[in-house]
Amino acid sequence: MPTPTLLVLDAEPLPRLGRLTGHARIEHTDAAGLAAHLPRADVLLVWDFTSRAVRDAWPGEGPRPRWVHTASAGVDHLMCPELAASDTVVTNARGIFDQPIAEYVAALVLAMAKDLPRTLEFQRERTWRHRESHKIAGTRAVVVGSGPIGRAIAHTLGALGITTALVGRAARPGVHGPEDLDRLLARADWVIAAAPLTNETQGMFDARRFGLMQPSARFVNIGRGRLVVEDALAEALAKRWIAGAALDVFEAEPLPSDSPLWQAPDLIVSPHMSGDTIGWRDELGAQFVELFEQWVAGEPLKNVVDKQRGYVPGH
Repeated sequence: MPTPTLLVLDAEPLPRLGRLTGHARIEHTDAAGLAAHLPRADVLLVWDFTSRAVRDAWPGEGPRPRWVHTASAGVDHLMCPELAASDTVVTNARGIFDQPIAEYVAALVLAMAKDLPRTLEFQRERTWRHRESHKIAGTRAVVVGSGPIGRAIAHTLGALGITTALVGRAARPGVHGPEDLDRLLARADWVIAAAPLTNETQGMFDARRFGLMQPSARFVNIGRGRLVVEDALAEALAKRWIAGAALDVFEAEPLPSDSPLWQAPDLIVSPHMSGDTIGWRDELGAQFVELFEQWVAGEPLKNVVDKQRGYVPGH
């Protein structure tokens, strides 16, 4: 096989691809140059996984990469009708973020139950104010999204004594189908959004769904920003329909400074960092190199995305 051309859609810091020296002709581009480079690339590594440049630059007919890998769990930022209809294989970074995100969700649950944001606020004010906090053992959680991240969240919350129900695209042993979601929301103390962004999940957490939740419930989104109707969440918090929320992903990122979410009561805002632990970029790079070596050897690739569904099936 001729030496394949690997095109990298860059973001700093660049991936460590030294193991591919002599095995690939590596080219780099930014978003502006992507369209010009794509026709001569055999493989595209979307290292800048926040960019939507692939959607705009993907060629309809003619030469195009045979394989696209994104260094992220979600693929909505690159999927377009032309890519979905092509024979190009798409893979993602499934497996890298599962446990870090699960730990982050557990930290948010503990922080909200134990009122840690207010404790830190009172500390800065030098105010001594005793309060009572919530016990989380024995409470109920619903995790929407039954993939590896959702399952890791359920396992980690279970270790804290939280009874957790998983909701997926279809019912199967251990997983509820969408038809059970409203009933589960009405009983949940914790609602965790961990679903991929698809036509079915976009805007699924709207005013009606927040209205179903208990006044004592708290909502966490570590999935995709557009799973949530943000104005509806801000209203639900302002009107005390729910007790609190934590968002790590947003419809627009960075979150605009004039967004009402900054001032929403009992809302924790974090900058899309739930899966990003020290060394995570090196893990992403090593994962891609392993996949590339499999691809060159003609072995079946792991983490192949169903381009119609928008995620890796089989979970």
